[in-house]
Amino acid sequence: MARGPLRRSVSITDLRFTLRRVFGKDSFRPLQEEVITAVLAGHDVFLCAATSFGKSLCYQLPAVVSLGVTVVISPLLALMTNQVQAARHLGVAVECINGKTGYQERHRIETDLLCGHPATKLLYVTPELCATNHFRELIMKIHRQGQLVRIAIDEAHCISEWGHDFRPAYKELIWLKTSLNCPSVPVMAVTATATPQVREDIFKFLGLVTTKTKSFSTSTARPNIHYEIQYFSESNPENGQDDVFPYLMSRLDFMHQRRVLRLRHLRQQDPGAAIAPITGIVYVSYRASADSLATKLTEAGVRAQSYHAGLEDAQRLKVQTSFLRYATADPRLIQSADGHSLMSSFNIMCATTAFGMGIDIPTIRFVIHYGLPRGMESFAQESGRAGRDNKSASSIILYTREEKERSEFRVKSDANREKSRPKAESRLVSLKSIIGFCENTDTCRHDLVSSYFGDDAGSAECYYACDVCKEGPAKLKKRKEKGLAAENEAFAFTQREPMRDYDYD
Repeated sequence: MARGPLRRSVSITDLRFTLRRVFGKDSFRPLQEEVITAVLAGHDVFLCAATSFGKSLCYQLPAVVSLGVTVVISPLLALMTNQVQAARHLGVAVECINGKTGYQERHRIETDLLCGHPATKLLYVTPELCATNHFRELIMKIHRQGQLVRIAIDEAHCISEWGHDFRPAYKELIWLKTSLNCPSVPVMAVTATATPQVREDIFKFLGLVTTKTKSFSTSTARPNIHYEIQYFSESNPENGQDDVFPYLMSRLDFMHQRRVLRLRHLRQQDPGAAIAPITGIVYVSYRASADSLATKLTEAGVRAQSYHAGLEDAQRLKVQTSFLRYATADPRLIQSADGHSLMSSFNIMCATTAFGMGIDIPTIRFVIHYGLPRGMESFAQESGRAGRDNKSASSIILYTREEKERSEFRVKSDANREKSRPKAESRLVSLKSIIGFCENTDTCRHDLVSSYFGDDAGSAECYYACDVCKEGPAKLKKRKEKGLAAENEAFAFTQREPMRDYDYD
């Protein structure tokens, strides 16, 4: 029989002290303290909270104040790397084992884990590693020694075939409940995007009992993000070639001019004043589009880089590090002499969906979808990269019916090849939802997002933070009708295009 982990009595005062001393935060956000208290009490916990809520703190802080090891199962190497580096920077004893971990490094980590009193507080692993016999035996040994405190499953929506990032290995995690018993190990599942169907699957495939699990949810809506759709026609562009890129440049130029005016005002009071560049992400559908758009922006004088799954690991790390540096560094250290150029004003990443889950950069001021998002879940995840400091931010979709036709063709083609019917159907449903979101001119966009994820009616807050509420349905409808191609024109236009291979991650 396994020994139960030693439990350390932790008061609310201790938690708040640790929050300030280790994590550098003055206070908990609403609901965080209740979640952490439930985790420390040894309950199974399900947490569905909006992007920027601070879900990782809800398992990292308990790990710091507990005796033993907390295992965090995370789906993406980039996400793990980001969280591990951040935790180490805070002085937390954290380790990571994945397919790229060398033998000597893995041996060092496993030796510590099995010593009976490990220094490691947090251990990050992938769901695929959890499926191996070697890792399962390792976890069983740690459990028998009474040093396995809890299991945290990040991005838990990946467990469901109805989710937008389904990972088959997540379904194997049921063994955590069936094997780690006498005593059982508490499990915590966290996600930002879970429809009612996905929540049901999370409980089912993780072996969580509804009546015994402490469940916490917040509204999916982000009132500090301004949702906006801009409408264009590829078949009948106003300038005869392309309206989308010129609009993007005009939007960036507007932001640039406002930044320059503010900088001049500040320098009248302090000649050494500096303003950080405006950080943003432009999401595209294809890898090639990310590269070409970044090149066009760079040629126009804007600092822009591309990120997608086709890049070499070293290049992806270099790009991500550069983007993070310009997003978070002291502006006095990175600003050019005059600070008035387009290059000084922006820090932009042109990316596919590969630059998504877990990107936690608080100063991202805008997310632009240069085309149609893959679905409502993807849109919520990607637009949620903006405004994580709870300051105002923008989410803009540059929408064309021609891109809608291409997206529908892609998803239907994928569905015909997909062996899993639920997965194919979920993608179609999600795509139809984001198309409806873009075509809508009557209902508040914050209400649409909340409704899709099953939030309580009326829980979304907007305060004119969407184009529907700000412009009014009548004016927005006129703008939409003026901008978009007719359905038959868009269909005919895409039918004349040559077939193309596509990589959209």
